[in-house]
Amino acid sequence: MFSLADRSVIVTGGTKGIGRGIAGVFARAGADVAIAARSSDEIDSAVAELSGVGDGRIIGVVTDVSNRSSCDEMARTVLEAFGAIDVVCANAGIFPEASLETMTDAQLSQVLDVNVKGTVFTVQACVSSLTESGSGRVIITSSITGPITGFPNWSHYGASKAAQLGFMRTAAIELAAQGVTVNAIMPGNVLTEGLVEMGEDYIAGMTRAIPMKALGTPEDIGHLAAFLATREAGYITGQAIAVDGGQVLPESPDALPA
Repeated sequence: MFSLADRSVIVTGGTKGIGRGIAGVFARAGADVAIAARSSDEIDSAVAELSGVGDGRIIGVVTDVSNRSSCDEMARTVLEAFGAIDVVCANAGIFPEASLETMTDAQLSQVLDVNVKGTVFTVQACVSSLTESGSGRVIITSSITGPITGFPNWSHYGASKAAQLGFMRTAAIELAAQGVTVNAIMPGNVLTEGLVEMGEDYIAGMTRAIPMKALGTPEDIGHLAAFLATREAGYITGQAIAVDGGQVLPESPDALPA
């Protein structure tokens, strides 16, 4: 059960953070994995690290998900390399800070172009191959921020993450007849390079706010993505699942045990 040994997977934003964790889980499960990102140097590093950890092939594809033509080229490259695209993990995303009062048009457009348009372009580029797979899977990395919670200086990010879920639900309806499922993962605070940059005080505060008293790992997200990618998960579609250690559960800090 739950084999990924014959599955071909694209992970956008797969060179670091959550994307790297997702790619690693799929690679260790024996899938063929294509890591898509903008930096060729980071791609080379990720491919070198994951090559040989499983029985599948690992390739890298330089891709700008905010550009439709680049996404189309990504899909063509992966199809030529693997012969199929069974799973698309639309993970690429950015989260620059900007207050609502100071946010510029350019800052808003940048986040929406990568996080929202990038998700749509990635899925569109792979739809025909996912349909041909017979059990195609789309897994979108959203967030608890936006759909469930909010955080200062991330209103544009939160809006983009909520928009992904709106896209996910309608895409799930449109693609269901072709046997393609579309689901989303909503990570809580996951210990990535980006979170480390927020500083020790931020990490300590977030850890205290999580009932399980620990931040998530990129692999925690990867494990759910891997399950949703299996044939056994074929009756699950249009769902957004939080992986957050219970972070969204307390109605106030007083609800947490000392």
